[in-house]
Amino acid sequence: MQASRLGLTAKLFRGLSDPTRLSILESLCAGPLRVVDLCQRTGRAQPNVSAHLACLRDCGLVMAAPRGRETYYSILHAETAAILSAADDVIGQVGMRICSCRNYDV
Repeated sequence: MQASRLGLTAKLFRGLSDPTRLSILESLCAGPLRVVDLCQRTGRAQPNVSAHLACLRDCGLVMAAPRGRETYYSILHAETAAILSAADDVIGQVGMRICSCRNYDV
């Protein structure tokens, strides 16, 4: 993998390292949701969820689709959901080791 590609991959994973953004993406795996729905599912306030959605939208990971007076957000690429699923698989295999890793705090 080229250095520039590695840098982009690292940037993607830094973006995914935020628990709120991960929670939003996991919620959107079930289908399109409004900000109010995401607030309920994540337990975060509307300004916080909106800011994270803006970040995810700017990075091309989610899209917004207006429907009347409401806006629904959804995952833009199925591969994003696949990354989350693959992460669950890895955690299932090495979760205890990740938990005890002293290099990274959760």
